[in-house]
Amino acid sequence: MLIPQEISTDTLHHPLWERLGISVAIKRLDQVHPLASGNKFFKLKFNLEQAKLEGKKKILTFGGAYSNHIYATASACQAAGFESIGMIRGEETLPLNPTLAAAREKGMMLHYVSRVDYRNKKEEEFLNGLRKTHGAFYHVPEGGTNSLAIKGTSEILSDQDNEYSHICTSIGTGGTFAGLAASIGPHQVLQGFSSLKGDFIHQEMADLLGKHQISPKGKLEIEDQYHFGGYGKTNGDLLAFIRWFYGEFQIALEPIYTGKMCYGVLEKIKNGDFPKGSKILLLHTGGLQGLAGFNQRFGTSLPL
Repeated sequence: MLIPQEISTDTLHHPLWERLGISVAIKRLDQVHPLASGNKFFKLKFNLEQAKLEGKKKILTFGGAYSNHIYATASACQAAGFESIGMIRGEETLPLNPTLAAAREKGMMLHYVSRVDYRNKKEEEFLNGLRKTHGAFYHVPEGGTNSLAIKGTSEILSDQDNEYSHICTSIGTGGTFAGLAASIGPHQVLQGFSSLKGDFIHQEMADLLGKHQISPKGKLEIEDQYHFGGYGKTNGDLLAFIRWFYGEFQIALEPIYTGKMCYGVLEKIKNGDFPKGSKILLLHTGGLQGLAGFNQRFGTSLPL
């Protein structure tokens, strides 16, 4: 199965927050596995174990053409000895972008689904039709979020992380936020930075926590103002920030999730939103595989 590697937590030194009496560190979840990295490792861990218990040989999941989840699932399945099937939203475009090319190289069978049909990805009738086509498979939902994923992401924080007053993460489908909410201490604040546009994310996360009966011991906060136009959207300010961050700390960020979260946290520090003495832990949730495709698609040169 998936074997984790050692994760480092790096203290980030900068005059701005040190002058304010604030400490900032980043937990490098991108180091947990060479291919199935970041929060995806934790989301897939128990799902693959369950698939094995059920005697399933194939894993089927859904994602877009540049999906970190598709890449991580293909990588994890190759490492764990499963066949993988990726149902990709939209039409096939050749040559394949770096994400899909890598997924196929790792043995994933790619199948393209029209955007209309893709909306049925959660419907049992649609999934049963896929079973008739592909045979028995273990289904992992788009983004990987389910009860087993939340069980996995609840293991992200260790006892050593109890020293931090604020835990900061990006939010996509919410599985990582939910797992962290289940594991923070009563003295901690969990701040989630939504990568999606809209205030709906507050109710969506409340519903997710309710569905999985998660009652956090600490405080939860969700920031919905650092999405840069919505999921997958960026602008010059964000890209310049990612380059600055790499120049300052020699840590690469991607612009879909972690880059937006780090930008938001540093803006909140500038705005005086963290009290003196705060100890902030940023979670680097991986996704760096997407940088090659992003640079190719948009003609950028973000550091890898």
